[in-house]
Amino acid sequence: MGETPGSLTVSMKLQRIAEQAKRYPAMVFNNVFHLIDREFLLEAYRQTRKSSAPGVDQVTATQYADNLDDNLRDLHERLRDNRYVAPPVERVWIEKDDGKQRPIGKPCFEDKMVQRAVVMILEAIFAQDFHAFSHGFRKGHSQHQALHELREQCRKLHINWIVDADVSGFFDNLDWDHLRAFITQRVKDGGILRLIGKWLHAGVLEAGELTHPNKGTPQGGVVSPMVSNIFLHQVLDAWFVKEVQPRMKGRCFVTRFADDFIIGCELEADARRVMAVLPKRFNRFGLTIHPEKTAVIAFKKPPSRDPAARGTGTFDFLGFTHYWAKTRRGYWLIKRKTVRKRLRRFMRAIWTWCRRTAMRHCKSSIGPSVRNCVAITSTMVYVATSRCWKRSTSIPSGLGATG
Repeated sequence: MGETPGSLTVSMKLQRIAEQAKRYPAMVFNNVFHLIDREFLLEAYRQTRKSSAPGVDQVTATQYADNLDDNLRDLHERLRDNRYVAPPVERVWIEKDDGKQRPIGKPCFEDKMVQRAVVMILEAIFAQDFHAFSHGFRKGHSQHQALHELREQCRKLHINWIVDADVSGFFDNLDWDHLRAFITQRVKDGGILRLIGKWLHAGVLEAGELTHPNKGTPQGGVVSPMVSNIFLHQVLDAWFVKEVQPRMKGRCFVTRFADDFIIGCELEADARRVMAVLPKRFNRFGLTIHPEKTAVIAFKKPPSRDPAARGTGTFDFLGFTHYWAKTRRGYWLIKRKTVRKRLRRFMRAIWTWCRRTAMRHCKSSIGPSVRNCVAITSTMVYVATSRCWKRSTSIPSGLGATG
């Protein structure tokens, strides 16, 4: 089996499932696990990222591809005979914008292939139920679309108030019982449910110690974004559309990307009502709305006739700070800029790179490479990099030079 374009047979199978799911919204799928044959696994292999770091077995994508036919045959047999064992996920930590650490899982490559195969089936079914304002990790959706939708909804619906909510440790606290209940509303295939259960119970390996949490799903896994969308579709999206919007006196909307979401309301009273009920809704499903990071923000468009008017409030979403500002022609427009914490972290990274590079190379030889590197960035970043570089190269060679 070579690296050929995506399988037409697999795409046709998924298309038929998607059509059935769309045509019959109450339909429950009980027999889809058999679709995961060798051809299906090959397609899952094609769609799995090959550049990611290996998991606990230290097998890379290149090594797995060296004997791809036999590996796929053996994997299919283990799945068919219910002998597949989900390996534990290796946990590493990365720094967040606020300086705290975020856990990221590193699944094994073969395990990511199996997860991808299951996600392909679940996506064909549940994508028909998801709302258009859910943009996280979905085909045909992106962060850019979420940001565009947010601005357009605020403009068209005359939004004056924003509910900026933060879910505390969503992926670490996702309740397994509720997740299983949400999945079985559409999929009751034993093979699919057993695999999901194996991944949830596989355990986490950190610093050589294996632990088995009783809730949550590791970030970094292929199946994690899919189950998070299924979970939040029930907890937030469907609830907002069916129960919240009909009770609002003014216009309102919600935009979500994974576990990040913004609720906009035309009236302050509506925003306060949503703010009051939101923690109770999430607590019901084992999740917590962060009390200090959640707030109702006035986001009114300033009066156009007042030349001294200024924007009322700001909020952060998907790495950008959103605020009202005037265009050059004097019109009010919602603009966005990089979140200050993220910008500072980026500038610190530039400074560190310049310092390290200056110690290894002379100023004359590295100057052109710096200019080439920053040529693709904005003017602001270029200026900041130039300043950092000048300060780095002005340090006396005897201070920390490595030779």
